[in-house]
Amino acid sequence: MIETLSATIPEDIERLVHRVLDQACRQDIKLTAAESCTGGLLASLLTDIEGCSHAFERGFVVYSEQSKCDLLGIAEEEIERCGAVSREVAIAMAHGAIAASDADIALAITGFAGEGNEPGLVHFACATASGTFAHRESRFGDIGRGPIRIAAIRVALEMMEQALAACPRQATTATPMAT
Repeated sequence: MIETLSATIPEDIERLVHRVLDQACRQDIKLTAAESCTGGLLASLLTDIEGCSHAFERGFVVYSEQSKCDLLGIAEEEIERCGAVSREVAIAMAHGAIAASDADIALAITGFAGEGNEPGLVHFACATASGTFAHRESRFGDIGRGPIRIAAIRVALEMMEQALAACPRQATTATPMAT
């Protein structure tokens, strides 16, 4: 059980966190997160389970456009062209997190958790050090800031679990993972 956040985290997410960390530990795979709209919640969950938190290499909370550029190496022009909440920026965030860490798998989340152009629109990207990647777009709707963040965490953990199952260390060329 996740002790520090268990009162606010749904049981299915707790189970997902355990599965992801157990699998990462068994495979000796390091994880990282690049988060915008979730504000570090994924990183917090991945460090809450005693005995498994060593599988989490580091996290990037990149809420502002400038932080995405500064910490993850995303070109300002790409954000201007595509928007901070886009497929392209999510993928660039995941690749940037891999490049700026010693992780094997990076999960990026960018979206509108509250007011904005499209409340509930969230883009996810998962990249591996071996070059594989996946993207997913979710439209959770205007269900509120907290519920959108929780729903985003669920999707992020599912994508991490899929990346772990794909044994990303064995891949040698950049190919999309099944989503």
